[in-house]
Amino acid sequence: QVQLVESGGGLVQPGGSLRVSCAASGFIFSSYAISWYRQAPGKERELVAVITSNGGSTNYGDYVKGRFTISRDNAKNTVYLQMNNLKPEDTAVYYCKGQRTSWPKMYEYWGQGTPVTVSS
Repeated sequence: QVQLVESGGGLVQPGGSLRVSCAASGFIFSSYAISWYRQAPGKERELVAVITSNGGSTNYGDYVKGRFTISRDNAKNTVYLQMNNLKPEDTAVYYCKGQRTSWPKMYEYWGQGTPVTVSS
């Protein structure tokens, strides 16, 4: 059974830090790129960061560059998102997604999300 389980969300003050995790099972984790998305109330889901299957390349949305860092540990089947200097506008539910393309098929799995609230 394929599972992606996010954890580590919570309440943090502006300027604070938080690390969320995404633990995977049921598929060959090291073959999948992993992305973090977020969705704030009343807004569309947006891409936050992505990391390639071997961790060799990362990319970030402009709104988190320099503050967030995505990393992965393929031995633990886990991806992390370190979030520093958090702002109230970072408040959202954070989701991880695993994706792999084996032409012509695309495989995609989502987690259930973990909420992050940035507030004083």
